[in-house]
Amino acid sequence: MKLKTKINSCLLLFICSFTFGQIGEYTYKRELEGINDQWHTIELPKEIFGKISRNLSDLRIYGITIENDTIEAPYLLNISIGKTIINEINFKSINNSFNKNGYYFTFKIPAKATINQIKLDFKRDNFDWKIALQGSQNQQEWFQILDNYRILSIKNEQTNYQFTNINFPNSNYLYYRLRIKSKKKPLLENTKISLEEFSGANLNNFAVKKVTVNESKPMKETIIDVELENTVPVSMLKINMADAYDYYRPITIKYLTDSVKTEQGWHYNYSILSSGTLSSIEESTFKFNSTVLRNLKIIIHNYDNEPLTFKNLEVKGYSHKLTARFTKPATYFLTYGNSRARNPNYDLNHLTSNIPDSLTRLTMKGEMVIDKKEVPITEPLFKNKTWLWALMAIIILVLGGFTLKMMKKN
Repeated sequence: MKLKTKINSCLLLFICSFTFGQIGEYTYKRELEGINDQWHTIELPKEIFGKISRNLSDLRIYGITIENDTIEAPYLLNISIGKTIINEINFKSINNSFNKNGYYFTFKIPAKATINQIKLDFKRDNFDWKIALQGSQNQQEWFQILDNYRILSIKNEQTNYQFTNINFPNSNYLYYRLRIKSKKKPLLENTKISLEEFSGANLNNFAVKKVTVNESKPMKETIIDVELENTVPVSMLKINMADAYDYYRPITIKYLTDSVKTEQGWHYNYSILSSGTLSSIEESTFKFNSTVLRNLKIIIHNYDNEPLTFKNLEVKGYSHKLTARFTKPATYFLTYGNSRARNPNYDLNHLTSNIPDSLTRLTMKGEMVIDKKEVPITEPLFKNKTWLWALMAIIILVLGGFTLKMMKKN
């Protein structure tokens, strides 16, 4: 009976240890304030991203009830990347002509159709043309929409770059006339006219702490090292150069993943975040998947060209929010800081139809470090010498009893 009691005590201590471990395995917590409904939204502050896993797997919402029970509130992680809707507009090409001023293309679109983008596809490569775009309701009176808008194509062993998208403010005309200032026939192969709408995104600007620019003459590269004020989720980078002349350079953007100390010093490991072309004729904005980082390395490949002069850059990222469900009264905390935690698996990930459209945003108190309380550990049953000697004595008595019985029979 005593042995059974001892085993039950060990199991109870194990269960208590596991319950405390739900919160005790995390490093930080922030108390949530303003919970007065079943559903709420929580915006993650930028200060916490340097203390959580890169994949955000160690975010948990734990509550402590009046009975001192620990409960977990499920949540959905929402990244406000917004939505781009492209409505392609049907049109008719009604006139193609040319004169000494260039080549003209006239398009007729349905009435009441609003557009803001024309995509052009040419059979030619390696051109540099200026275009003008006009709109009219009757082909008698024309209104200027764009003038001296530049489209470009460069294709050689080093570069394959093309910019032939015409973007302009929302316009509503029945006719559009495009003029390409070229002495050669443009060989326009395909045209797409559309209305592009972008909504729902919420971008945060992140402060830059330090920028270092170095020129690698042997590699013919400009290397820009960027350190941010905080470790944050970055999804957009805009690079501004000071040069007034035309340029188009291949560019590679990397981020620091980890560092290792060796006998020769620190070795830094980088992963590629994005690549593309840095060009003078279009906005040098690079978009990529939201990535938690603090250090960037931008490599501009100059080839035989003069290095560009760096001006400044803008670093942005989408806001991260949690949509959480609270079903029991408790004091709730957002906990984080556990490199061993895996992404939680909630029913909420698959059943979202009952989430209200309008949610109240919760506020958070300051960050607290979670105390790592030590749970009493009972030694294993047979590691305790008293129990070991008692067990040996029982075995000796049992064996002795069998021996005496055998002797009496003989």
